[in-house]
Amino acid sequence: MTHKFSVLITKEKNWYVARCPELDVTSQGKTIEKAKVNLREAVELYIESFGIESIPKPKSEPIWTTMEIEV
Repeated sequence: MTHKFSVLITKEKNWYVARCPELDVTSQGKTIEKAKVNLREAVELYIESFGIESIPKPKSEPIWTTMEIEV
């Protein structure tokens, strides 16, 4: 069985920070790819620690977007 999770990656100084908002799990890496690999490991550990039944059921597909505001 597979589950689909959202991943948000932001650049913070010299690190890329990867977050999985559904599980509130965060990891980081020096590259985007390494941040994704580290987040995958963190999510796998989360599931191993708390069990598959701890994964919240998605209410809908997440929508990520951006907006610009003039300041």
